[in-house]
Amino acid sequence: MNLQVPSNVFPAGRQRDTSVVVVTLESSEVYIIVSLSSRTDTQVIYVDPTTGNLRYNAKTGYDVFNSQNEALDYVTDGSKWLCKSIIYARAVLGYASLGSYGLLLVATKLSASIPNLPGGGCVYTVTETQWIKISLQNPQPLGKGETKNVQEVTELDIDGKHYFCESRDITRPFPSRMPLQNPDDEFVWNKWFSMPFKKIGLPEHCVVLLQGFAEFRSFGSRGQKEGVVALTARRSRLHPGTRYLARGLNSCYSTGNEVECEQLVWIPKEAGQSVPFNTYIWRRGTIPMWWGAELKLTAAEAEIYVSSDPYKGSAQYYQRLTERYDARNLDIAASGNQRKSAFVPVICVNLLRSGEGKSESILVQHFEESLNYIRSVGKLPYTRVHLINYDWHASVKLKGEQQTIEGLWYLLKAPTVAISITEGDYLPSLQRIKDCKGEVIYSDDIDGAFCLRSHQNGVIRFNCADSLDRTNAASFFGALQVFMEQCRRLGISLDSDLAYGYPRSNNNGGYTAPLPPGWEKRIDDVTGKTYFIDHNTRTTTWNHPCPDKPWKRFDMTFDEFKRSTILSPVSQLADLFLLAGDIHATLYTGSKAMHSQILSIFNEEAGKFKQFSAAQNMKITLQRRYKNAVVDSSRQKQLEIFLGLRLFKHFPSIPIQPLHVASRPTGCFLKPIVNMFPVAHGGASLLSFKRKAMTWVTPQATDVVELFIYLGEPCHVCQLLLTVAHGSDDSTFPATVDVRTGRYLDGLKLVLEGASIPQCANGTNILIPLSGSIRAEDMAITGAGARLHSQDTSTVPLLYDFEELEGEVDFLTRVVALTFYPAVDGGGPITLGEIEILGATLPWRFILNHEDSGTGFSEQAEAHHDVTNPFLTESGENPFAASSTTGTQPNSSGDLWADLLTGECRTSDSNMQPATETVFHGGDDLLDFLDDAFVQQPKEANVASNSASKGPIDNNTQRYLDCFKLLVGPQMERKINYMAAMKLEIERFRLNLSAAERDRALLSIGVDPASINPNLLVDKSSMGGLCRVSSILALLGQASLEDKTTASIGLEIADDSTIDFWSIAGIGERCFGGACQVHYEDGPVFNAPSVSSTSAAAQTSFVCSECERKVCKVCCAGKGALLLAMFNSKQAPSYNGVSSQGGAIYANSVDLSSNHSMTLDGVICKACCIDVVLEALILDYIRVLVGQRRKARADSAAQKAVNHVTRFTSRNFQSAPTAFGELFDGEESLAEFPFASFLHPVETAAGSAPFMSLLAPLDSGAQESFWRAPPSASSVEFVIVLGDLSDVCGVVLLVSPCGYSMADTPVVQIWASSKIHKEERSCVGKWDMRSLITSSSELCGQEKSSEVPRHVKFSFRNPVRCRMIWITLRLQKVGSSSVNFDKDFSLLSLEENPFAEPVRRASFGGPVESEPCLHAKRILVVGSPLRKDVAAPSQGSDQINTSDLLDKGPPLNRFKVPIEVERLTDNDLVLEQFLPPVSPMLAGFRLDGFSAIKPRVTHSPPPSQVNPWDVSSCILEDRFICPAVLYIQVSAFQEPHNMVTVAEYRLPEVKAGTAMYFDFPRQLSTRRMSFRLVGDIGAFTDDPSEQDDSDGRVRIVAAGLSLANRIKLYYYADPYELGKWASLSAV
Repeated sequence: MNLQVPSNVFPAGRQRDTSVVVVTLESSEVYIIVSLSSRTDTQVIYVDPTTGNLRYNAKTGYDVFNSQNEALDYVTDGSKWLCKSIIYARAVLGYASLGSYGLLLVATKLSASIPNLPGGGCVYTVTETQWIKISLQNPQPLGKGETKNVQEVTELDIDGKHYFCESRDITRPFPSRMPLQNPDDEFVWNKWFSMPFKKIGLPEHCVVLLQGFAEFRSFGSRGQKEGVVALTARRSRLHPGTRYLARGLNSCYSTGNEVECEQLVWIPKEAGQSVPFNTYIWRRGTIPMWWGAELKLTAAEAEIYVSSDPYKGSAQYYQRLTERYDARNLDIAASGNQRKSAFVPVICVNLLRSGEGKSESILVQHFEESLNYIRSVGKLPYTRVHLINYDWHASVKLKGEQQTIEGLWYLLKAPTVAISITEGDYLPSLQRIKDCKGEVIYSDDIDGAFCLRSHQNGVIRFNCADSLDRTNAASFFGALQVFMEQCRRLGISLDSDLAYGYPRSNNNGGYTAPLPPGWEKRIDDVTGKTYFIDHNTRTTTWNHPCPDKPWKRFDMTFDEFKRSTILSPVSQLADLFLLAGDIHATLYTGSKAMHSQILSIFNEEAGKFKQFSAAQNMKITLQRRYKNAVVDSSRQKQLEIFLGLRLFKHFPSIPIQPLHVASRPTGCFLKPIVNMFPVAHGGASLLSFKRKAMTWVTPQATDVVELFIYLGEPCHVCQLLLTVAHGSDDSTFPATVDVRTGRYLDGLKLVLEGASIPQCANGTNILIPLSGSIRAEDMAITGAGARLHSQDTSTVPLLYDFEELEGEVDFLTRVVALTFYPAVDGGGPITLGEIEILGATLPWRFILNHEDSGTGFSEQAEAHHDVTNPFLTESGENPFAASSTTGTQPNSSGDLWADLLTGECRTSDSNMQPATETVFHGGDDLLDFLDDAFVQQPKEANVASNSASKGPIDNNTQRYLDCFKLLVGPQMERKINYMAAMKLEIERFRLNLSAAERDRALLSIGVDPASINPNLLVDKSSMGGLCRVSSILALLGQASLEDKTTASIGLEIADDSTIDFWSIAGIGERCFGGACQVHYEDGPVFNAPSVSSTSAAAQTSFVCSECERKVCKVCCAGKGALLLAMFNSKQAPSYNGVSSQGGAIYANSVDLSSNHSMTLDGVICKACCIDVVLEALILDYIRVLVGQRRKARADSAAQKAVNHVTRFTSRNFQSAPTAFGELFDGEESLAEFPFASFLHPVETAAGSAPFMSLLAPLDSGAQESFWRAPPSASSVEFVIVLGDLSDVCGVVLLVSPCGYSMADTPVVQIWASSKIHKEERSCVGKWDMRSLITSSSELCGQEKSSEVPRHVKFSFRNPVRCRMIWITLRLQKVGSSSVNFDKDFSLLSLEENPFAEPVRRASFGGPVESEPCLHAKRILVVGSPLRKDVAAPSQGSDQINTSDLLDKGPPLNRFKVPIEVERLTDNDLVLEQFLPPVSPMLAGFRLDGFSAIKPRVTHSPPPSQVNPWDVSSCILEDRFICPAVLYIQVSAFQEPHNMVTVAEYRLPEVKAGTAMYFDFPRQLSTRRMSFRLVGDIGAFTDDPSEQDDSDGRVRIVAAGLSLANRIKLYYYADPYELGKWASLSAV
């Protein structure tokens, strides 16, 4: 049965509307089918059911179709019975993958709010939405708070309050100069929710969503031109929040309830005619300074308070307005009516109560003072901010509504006339564009162009306390006057006397108005009278079309205005403002607007509703009070999540970039899996999500099961996800697994050995974290051997992983080998469930096409082709070394220390500030610490780094040892404390040494590395406080970065701060002296030379904001100390962590709202900081370095991967010729990277293009590049694994640019198969290309320009269904029997001697090659892929036999062993259980899954994290590079009186509370058992909502890792022998 799209989706007789169909199959897989109105095809986006990633590869027949019905038939196999649900929608509003859920937001109903803008385009208001909640099988623990927040965001009120335009940018004033896909971020509310679509290259498939109001009205009267007025209101997202949580300024320099309003008026015309229009912009918002209001429990008004530094950021707010509304430099026609202004006016109309005793009067006073402050600082030289105070309520009470309106008009006349409006025409034809006398605006989104004759310069801004009721009323009456002028300039008269044909008695004092567009004035030759020609309608008239005086109604009284104006357009405009006012009030307060009756003042019956309005206002007041007190906090959270703000707080464990399931959908097994009941597909169903419920059964007594998985896409493998599948006996599932990975089938590397697989319930998802392969010599050096005592296994790295082993990062991993071992040797069969390989992939589609997000990768690969990555361990480079002279000694302290973030040498005079005696405060605010990080590494540091790499490989190791000796003394007489050990670790990172290299160096001089382990040098009593403070610092730093990034929207923010976030003094670095009065860093400098007191740094001083003493840079604490000081002043809990769980990184009391200031001036000296703050700063700095080193390793691996596939060059990127279709002859390319790859490596000559480039897309890489084998290789074999099982028709070989000669023309032989064994392949043909050379001279010599590249096609007689293609190229020596010299010579011209030595250059330049070798440019495999699975699992008797086998229960069941006493020690990480004297033999233990989570944020933002929104900058999260793993050690008491280790189990990740059963290696008889949790304990934390501070305990580890009530011992017994007790004691 075919599924057809409802007819209302595509109305007949018009272009199709955008249509979205969300299909959920019975397998719970979700497909998003999108047909855009701007395209003719349809895209299918697949939601990965495991991680929630969106998958789209732009492959015709897979995710690109000709129509929506075709796509729907493909997804559902033409049958609705395969679907759980089908949802039809009109637009996609956003998507996010949030741990265990994927959230898709679609608009199911739309309303055409503004159907046809000038120049085209329709604005839609979203009237009905639907959240589609997709359950994912991600087994990573998700906190209860995170799960609750997922539900809360789906309750956000969207309907009726958001709008969008599919074809035009409406985030800027009309007409926008920017395209649709480059909106103004200030007004894009779904930017974060739309990022998944941008990541897959479909940004246009998710609309640009604005919050606010958009509506239009047509107006006019009999005998007059009809006009259209549209009112749009764009709410700013820079200060989101509710009434009492978002007032005044925030850290992003924006105000609460900030709205940009636009009134657009135009005259609709027929197609092909010019459309005249004009537009007016104004703003509304709360007062731009730091203030707030505290809601009282009583009915009294909220208490208004003003910050101690209320004007901080006010100048930046006005600067943003200036940059947006500055029209001084725009092109204006010489004959235009607008004169260029010297400044930008910003008029603030303040409607607050200013009377004595009024609560708002304090704001009026500060408002005036804020403008005086802005003028005094002189930061806005071209902005004129003018304040108009107008107490709206007092005026209405004393003078009445009509005189209040008249007074407002009087005050607004001068600024409104000065600011003016924007006028122009939409010109559809090129000829009219040439005649434009003004600014011409082109856009790819429209046909034609806009001609602007005048521009609005500046803006009027209205405010009351909340920017609600008074603001809406005042802005209406101000916009009403502008509306009258807009109509007059368009030739639409709204004068009532003209409407009824009465003559005018006033000539407006001799004023002559300008003519509208398309009009001309002439004099009649006969009468001498003036007449006017309307070229638009080709009519004439004696009357001036616009006889009115401009802005004349500003001078009228209210009664005169009402009497002389046609009121129907006024009522229609008032209706728009009433609707807009209700929308803004609902968004801000949760209720409709109050005091709105004044907008109906022109209505004759307005007075009848005053009494009703008073009662309505009282009802609204009570609604607001309730919602503000009860609901606001939840609404605030919803807004922050929807905008992607504070995600590290709301979803602390969820990755910003989920991993890919690389084994789906096109992964396969390279070797068939043995099954008890053989099937045709050879085990492929184990990789298919559609057959997740299937259980694979191996033959009886299987000792081991080995699987070789070919990944559908190359990636860095991070996780192995297993679905438990078994029958009644869970012991049939494997007990352990080994994992090996590699790029090719040859040389797989072991990454995991003997990982425990617990026995779990059927269908349980088990996640096993994987790291890269680790060198054996590193494992021998770092780890247990580096600890103080070999018997001590209790070392827990709570601060950071001091003994981190660095695994290899490889983004080209293609083969994963899994070896499963049974739970019982020689027992029954082994059962397997679905297997998934999760990893991080590079955006290959964009990299190879050199577009979008891949541009940065290709540019980096080119830039770093010959430059070793600075963090790469093998290089021995010093990435952060400062420039130094050749005579510098290694042990000089000036050489030993550099600022990691800036590359600045701390003790080098050349890097210090200019000498000055001026004492100043550093930086504008605390966010300034991030600006230095935005600047790339200084060139001097890179030069030094490169020079360092040329020295001996042990040079950095020796420098590290020299630095160590400086600390401990020549005889090692000094003991290293915590701070010294941390500084030594910073030096290690600066010298680019791994932990293994460090330990190897220390052991070489007889030093135990554990003696400098900071985790062991911190007193346990202070560990909790240190962890808590550093965790708070990390969160505050992340919040600061987020606010800094948001604040930069619309602004260019510079940072001149010389104090960074940490300000850590280096080894041997001391106080500069001079003006410094603190002398904190005044200790011994050992053998390091003292810093000269005459240096520039010695003369530069700051003032401590606490003690007000002068302090030098070295004695200053970092900006992070100010954040902590501010936090401590606001929070009741102390630093020691007594009132909060120290191990819980995300403390409940940390206020991270963007509505609170994160900005402070000045610095704080180290003497004013308590010790724990300084210790936390250096700990945070170390964590940043750890993360930076991991990220650098990932970046280096990504660059190597790109260079291994195709080496980029800026010389010439080839474009795809138009005739590439001739190569495929109607077939498809089946062997393009990344979907296809080589199974074995191929020998490649030096200077050649990478051999993987043979499979790169045709339009990627440099045009002159090609692959070639070494001259010594007479034959090569390519084994290509296709992207999918396919029917192959042939192979196409693209000839190298150098061409062939008889000396290097190969013999080609091709085989096909679906298995890796050579003996099972079948030969499809053998070709001697020399015969082709003799018959076609086009293949010889240098390539000539041609649409179709030179190629040789090897066609098969019949299509061959296979997954692998073998291609052998073999050279034949001259004189071979297969060559006929005479014949060959006679068929070729003498100018192209086939036996002449071939002359070719290396692929990328270099020496001329003359020796014959094998070479090619591309290998193409053509044919037809199989779109669907062709081999279904066997049915019938096989299924029945499998079911019968699985239903057999185990002979023995598990039963609980009674426990006498349990004892928890060591922060609940150790559990001791005491058993009664008579106990059964212990068989194993049950462990319930932990509830702790792994947080994404563990340190302050690193310097490379410029923008938290930019997911492309994060190739791979550092917690996936070095995953945190937990182990549980089991010990038993054995005679004579000691504990013996029974086993150590590597714990997988499962959902909280999942029961996991682990069998002991052998059954035990003991009275005492001990369980110890070890591993990366410090990497886990509690969900914020689950933290409990009531007990007052100091926890240095997460409570979710406690072993309390989590472990139960069990024994095996026959349930029939136990009888009725069996059910009572089951585990």
